[in-house]
Amino acid sequence: MTKASFNVVGIGNAIVDVLASVDYKFMCEMGFEKGSMSLIDAKTASVLYDEMEIQEECSGGSAANTVSWLSSLGGKSAFIGKVRDDSLGRVFQDNIRKLGVAFGTKPSGSSSATARCLIFVTPDAERTMKTYLGACAELSSKDIDEQLIISSEITFLEGYLWDSHDARDALVKAAKIAKNAGRKVALTLSDALCVDRHRYDFIELIDENIDILFANEEEITSLYEVDDFERAIKKVADRCALSVLTRGERGSVLVTDNMVKMSNANTVKPVDTTGAGDAYAGGFLFGLSQNKSLEDCAKLGTDIATKVISQFGARPKIK
Repeated sequence: MTKASFNVVGIGNAIVDVLASVDYKFMCEMGFEKGSMSLIDAKTASVLYDEMEIQEECSGGSAANTVSWLSSLGGKSAFIGKVRDDSLGRVFQDNIRKLGVAFGTKPSGSSSATARCLIFVTPDAERTMKTYLGACAELSSKDIDEQLIISSEITFLEGYLWDSHDARDALVKAAKIAKNAGRKVALTLSDALCVDRHRYDFIELIDENIDILFANEEEITSLYEVDDFERAIKKVADRCALSVLTRGERGSVLVTDNMVKMSNANTVKPVDTTGAGDAYAGGFLFGLSQNKSLEDCAKLGTDIATKVISQFGARPKIK
């Protein structure tokens, strides 16, 4: 096997995160369910965008965040995702490249604007997200750079992409290329509602192609339709080589076919939980790239996630 040029290539929704702090009165007036993530159309996105007192705009999306954190720690990462050649598309492109992530996916030629996630952060650090997918939903198999996949130690797949048939085909193609090249494939389940929509497809994907699974407690119990976390651990234990399960303030759990290892969380007052799971995955994968023990990988992921939740809009450092 040839030496890899990248530690991780992420494949996911190329989204510009737009953050704003809001109070509970605003949430009530808008009729938003606190802590939820829902999809919106282009018109709604435009109206809400104009209403926001924007504090930050930056490249986002789950897998993009993960590879950006890995890069900020000194790792080598790349990203595959779709934007349009518009103002927010250029924000995404410039930002992720400045973070040290290789990004060369050809922009969309359609009329759909670059995706944006409007993030409303309340005083309790909870984030409510309204997402317009736009151009990022147009990712297809044609956008998968075979040589990039082959030259990456790990291909990291974002579960949210499964909502698009073309993007789903792209993920499967990338996974097969990686496996045929002797590389590893990781998957993040992304969201419990996403799991509900695609449960059996995800189980099949995990059984056939995934080496490393990232999920939080709600996602993993939803995947196997159990109410008890311990039962979920038993279900996933022999499904893939490694499952990394996060539990918020209760830390994380590492599961292999012969080991269940608990890792504690850090004590911190949360300010903004946006992207904490993505940051954890970035730290964990960086640890793997440095051949650290699983326990040390979990600690590194926890430290990065703690940094994220302890301040508003925490992002990887621009290089």
